[in-house]
Amino acid sequence: MELVIMRQHRFWALLTAATAVALTYLFATAPAPLEGAPAARPTLSTAEALTLLAHENDVTRTLFTKAIVGQGKPQGLKFSEHWADPMVIAGPLPALFLRGVAAHLAESDVPLGLFLGSDFPIEASNQFKGRQAEEFAAMREAPAPRIFQDEASGDLIGMFPDYASAPACVNCHNDHKGSAKHDWALNDLMGATTWSYPKDSVTTDEFLGMLRAYREGVAAVWTAYLAKVDQIPAQDRPTVGPHWPADGFFLPNLATLRDSLDQLAAPALIHGVTRLAS
Repeated sequence: MELVIMRQHRFWALLTAATAVALTYLFATAPAPLEGAPAARPTLSTAEALTLLAHENDVTRTLFTKAIVGQGKPQGLKFSEHWADPMVIAGPLPALFLRGVAAHLAESDVPLGLFLGSDFPIEASNQFKGRQAEEFAAMREAPAPRIFQDEASGDLIGMFPDYASAPACVNCHNDHKGSAKHDWALNDLMGATTWSYPKDSVTTDEFLGMLRAYREGVAAVWTAYLAKVDQIPAQDRPTVGPHWPADGFFLPNLATLRDSLDQLAAPALIHGVTRLAS
């Protein structure tokens, strides 16, 4: 646990340092404010912030889908849509991993929403409706993010394409009896991750809070999964530590998972934050 705390602190220290450099540049080079005008505070548009979060989420889901589910099943790891049931000893399927993160966000103090929807969902609750259904129909015609304001809530909405990035996604949806579509192929547009936030811009501090809340959700779901693994009899239990299923009957601990995610996601995050200085 101490190692996890130390390496999480290191990541946030580096990202905060990069942010500080950007802000210092801005304050040092910006023209003096007009007399009587409030001091400007550097911001990201919410569309930019959601785009960075969508990249982080895409990296996380792809790593989980390919390196954990895809490579773990041949090693004997179990995954189930009923994984949250106390009597079921298994890990979450990719969509349920994201749902767990979304539930954590919903319980946090950060007003950030996350939803994975589709026009051919397995569960009816994941069916796009209303304006989101219209925007996703447009996404099917021209696959690209859709940014718009929800008329009812006033929230800014960011919808980002969700593709069948691994055979595990395709096989699960095609084989599931509740699926509305059974001929998915690799790289098909399956749905969209949909984010919501009640403001049209965020300060860098607010963005870091959004990112931290998302990462805490990932850590909470992963920790819950490892707690399930701990219930497996020792002789049948994968070794949890610095190795991955590609190496054998292993699962990465939280520190190892987070290190890999940092390496994959941090360059884009730091670039996005330091763009404030350009």
